[in-house]
Amino acid sequence: MSQLVSYELEHRQATSELERQNEQLEEFASVVSHDLLNPLQVAEGRLELAREEHDSEHLDAVARAHERIDALIDDLLTLAREGKQVNELEPVDMGILTENCWQNVATTDGTLMADVERTFQADRSRLQQLLENLMHNAVEHGGGDVTITVGELDGGFYVEDDGPGIPDDKRDDIFEAGYSTAEDGTGFGLSIVKQVAEAHDWHVRVTDGSDGGARFEITGVESTAE
Repeated sequence: MSQLVSYELEHRQATSELERQNEQLEEFASVVSHDLLNPLQVAEGRLELAREEHDSEHLDAVARAHERIDALIDDLLTLAREGKQVNELEPVDMGILTENCWQNVATTDGTLMADVERTFQADRSRLQQLLENLMHNAVEHGGGDVTITVGELDGGFYVEDDGPGIPDDKRDDIFEAGYSTAEDGTGFGLSIVKQVAEAHDWHVRVTDGSDGGARFEITGVESTAE
């Protein structure tokens, strides 16, 4: 009986914590949808006017960035409202996706070392979201000249950097919604990483990188070659 009571209490605590995190994510998603979509639409309108006056590859890059922002907002809203659901899984070439994600990371001095050639079964958009959040997190904490390595694991892949790393006593906290040690951080990047992983029934953990930084390992990933 005491074991049943203890289990029920732990279950209620876990449920309460999950509900709290979901409420935080829903609130953040609402802010994103209302406070970002309007200025984004203005920016897109100005971009079209600029294209009528100028022909530049830089404007094409701005358009691609706008498209990605639109997609991220949609995904964030879906993630907040649908929880652990993912769309249809498809074969995703990790090497190509990693390079594409790197193009959306705001750093000119950083270095990407991609050593992954496998194809995984995943929701492409959600996996892209996971990778970009890990890359942005590395730049945010490791600086603009950070080196990020994406490589293969047995049953998955890893993303590591040569930044300051994450102390042992903070490694459980970093995945909580709203937790951030950066002054301008939203605190939702790594929470989204965890939710995307769990939505695929993957496991994510953080450990030390080979160069002293942070290393995120995602396992339980189905490869098309398996």
